[in-house]
Amino acid sequence: MSNHARYLTFLGSLFLGIASGFLLLSLFGRLSLPPQSTIYRIFGIKKSQIIGFQPFWLLKRAQERYSQITTFAYFALTLDSDGTILKLVNPQEEEPGWTWLKGELLGERLHEVKKQRQKLSLVMHMNREASISALLEKPQEHARNLIADVVPIMQEHGFSDLNLDIESFKDASESAQRRYTAFVRAVKKGLEEKGLGTLTVEVTPSSPIKNRLTDVAAIGEIADYVVLMAYDFHYNRSFLAGPVAPIGGLGTVREYDVESALTETLALVPKEKVILGIPLYGYEWETVSERPGSATIPGGGSTASNRRVEDFLSECDDCRRRYDDASQQPSIVFSYENYFHQIFYEDVESIQKKLELAQRYGIGGVALWALGYEGEKILVPVSAYRRGFDWVK
Repeated sequence: MSNHARYLTFLGSLFLGIASGFLLLSLFGRLSLPPQSTIYRIFGIKKSQIIGFQPFWLLKRAQERYSQITTFAYFALTLDSDGTILKLVNPQEEEPGWTWLKGELLGERLHEVKKQRQKLSLVMHMNREASISALLEKPQEHARNLIADVVPIMQEHGFSDLNLDIESFKDASESAQRRYTAFVRAVKKGLEEKGLGTLTVEVTPSSPIKNRLTDVAAIGEIADYVVLMAYDFHYNRSFLAGPVAPIGGLGTVREYDVESALTETLALVPKEKVILGIPLYGYEWETVSERPGSATIPGGGSTASNRRVEDFLSECDDCRRRYDDASQQPSIVFSYENYFHQIFYEDVESIQKKLELAQRYGIGGVALWALGYEGEKILVPVSAYRRGFDWVK
């Protein structure tokens, strides 16, 4: 062997030794590396993600540090119908997500996230059906508009993931599905050309089984990650009170649940790309009776964050916590001002069950909606989930 060959062999061995050392430190929690670090790619390993969505309206309630998460996702900038970022809601008023992006508080949070070597994700949000239809009239052109607008923002703030949260709950034609897929494909191409990082796409829980805008299989081929928003099975305007994210009950007390939504998604998307959305909130309803799951009174529903429920339970002497084995979610029923109230919510036990579901199916991770909703205890099992990541060759 020539001296040159020996030298190259030595350098290769040295590099692999250093890389192995960094990997072992990360495995045993001594070093924090981003989920898609080069070292992981060298060894053919994908590390699970824990995405924490941070809505701008909860920034003041959120903790300064979230050591449990691997990805901090700022929610959100609003996507306009031509693919650009909506910056003004009227000539005198800025769009709130845009205003908060430039604010000092978010700047401090992003700085802290970078210090913890967590990934930064920028969420682009759209949920008005008319705007979605207009966006898809020219999918490639509007995708180029989006890339042109987000490039300087992602580069300035250090975002290495773009999250498309385009939420349509109407049935869609095959033509609309193809145009949405073309839009996502063009956005992905733009990110790659600019070297901006990964693409994550949000998917509603009904999308795998209904003709919604998202062709889940097609989007799963394009996107780096797909977040299954496995919540709001009941919501604030539901006619019946019930669990927000029921794990089970399919075929007995409900037609669809979190686990069936996950298995339907996994039939269409590689498991390492699938991220399970987990709520840190529930809902409170005024109901016509004290029977769990009874009819709600119109206009009597509201969000019940885990923090609010924890505070409420600490002060309520006559509240009884009930736990449903099928949904694996707790609830409270109580009377107040001549009305019955029911709260279906998430706590440590129900979050643990959802994390176990993610582990059992070996998926790419979980996503928490939303940072700022948590009380003192609910993130404890999330910390354990991060320490016990499965490593998949």
